[in-house]
Amino acid sequence: MRKFTLLLLAVTALFSVASAKKKAKPKVLVFSKTAGFRHDAIPVGKLAMLKLGAENGFSVDTTEDATKFTDENLKQYTTIVFLSTTGDIFNAAQQAAMEKYIRKGGSFVGVHAATDTEYDWPWYNQLVGAYFLSHPEQQTATLKVVNHDHPSTKHLSDDWVRKDEWYNFKSIVPGLNVLIKIDESTYKGGKNGDDHPMSWYREFDGGRTFYTELGHTKASYEEPNFLKHLLGGIQYAMGKKFPKKK
Repeated sequence: MRKFTLLLLAVTALFSVASAKKKAKPKVLVFSKTAGFRHDAIPVGKLAMLKLGAENGFSVDTTEDATKFTDENLKQYTTIVFLSTTGDIFNAAQQAAMEKYIRKGGSFVGVHAATDTEYDWPWYNQLVGAYFLSHPEQQTATLKVVNHDHPSTKHLSDDWVRKDEWYNFKSIVPGLNVLIKIDESTYKGGKNGDDHPMSWYREFDGGRTFYTELGHTKASYEEPNFLKHLLGGIQYAMGKKFPKKK
């Protein structure tokens, strides 16, 4: 009888562990270390990410500690979000951990100044999709949504008029799946011409990546359309399926 009871307890424990794993929420790491310019929207951006997670079934950790980028620690995260990171933020070991994470099927979301980061790391250029070049003063402009079949853009109209800080880019990676472009005729200071991307996605080196240039201003993180855009990008990165464009 004692043996049967112990066996029953062991089986029950195994089922409990399996059930817990099945119900475990996806985890997202929001990283916002800066070694250059620091955006004052980072604190409200973190709060917005925590709220998006709580409302949409994923948990969120936030950090500015690059020592968290180890093989063992990154295993727990479905997606890593670079929230307006700037400058040289990793040493060689941390870079290697990030590369390994993506190659093992991890995913990446870059927000705004994520393109103003790690200019001497060619792999990162491929991951994020472009590098920051310059920007004019903040002003209102018209964004052109060129793909509505993605979770980050399905709620948007063809034209999206809003105020933000609009980046010009260099080292734009060929073959990006562009979601949103900006109409340079609607504001002053654009330098990428008619084909000026603002948001894109792609599969790269074993993982998924999404980037949005939007999100400089504090007001962005209270704007429903922007928050839905950001959430859709995270959901894509986490593996959400969406219909292919016909």
